[in-house]
Amino acid sequence: MRARRRQPDVPVPDSPWSEIVPGLWMGGHQYTGRSGEPEFAVVHDEFDLVLTLLRLPGHGPEPGVEHHVWDIPDGPLDGTQLAGVMRLARTATEALDEGRRVLVRCFHGYNRSGLVVAHALILAGRTTDEAIRLIRSRRSPWALHNELFVEYLRTGLATARLLEELAE
Repeated sequence: MRARRRQPDVPVPDSPWSEIVPGLWMGGHQYTGRSGEPEFAVVHDEFDLVLTLLRLPGHGPEPGVEHHVWDIPDGPLDGTQLAGVMRLARTATEALDEGRRVLVRCFHGYNRSGLVVAHALILAGRTTDEAIRLIRSRRSPWALHNELFVEYLRTGLATARLLEELAE
């Protein structure tokens, strides 16, 4: 799989997080506030489960909120990293099935969180293209602008994982 092209003009999102389907939210650590300046998004207890793909100190959630962290780059992923993405997506779908509110977050809430949310939507029965369209319409047209992550989704994460492990 090829590396993604850098896109330096990607705008900061205008909200800290967006609801993709009922109970499943996608977001980041930074957004454009009312002043028009970037602000940091801090999770308190708005969600029952927070899945973090880029941990920044001081961004929550509060003690008592279930929190899983799987730091991954916004770039090529190895087999272990893809396995973690798949595990987080399953955790999200199980929590949704239990009626819990889930936030999946990365820095801006576009790519890494989009990969997990899209895979969760696929596990729940949506096609890859439906999942990508839904995420882009609910979060931002910039969501999943990492072409490599879109390739992973179209290939299927389990297959992409096997291919990455063979390449190692």
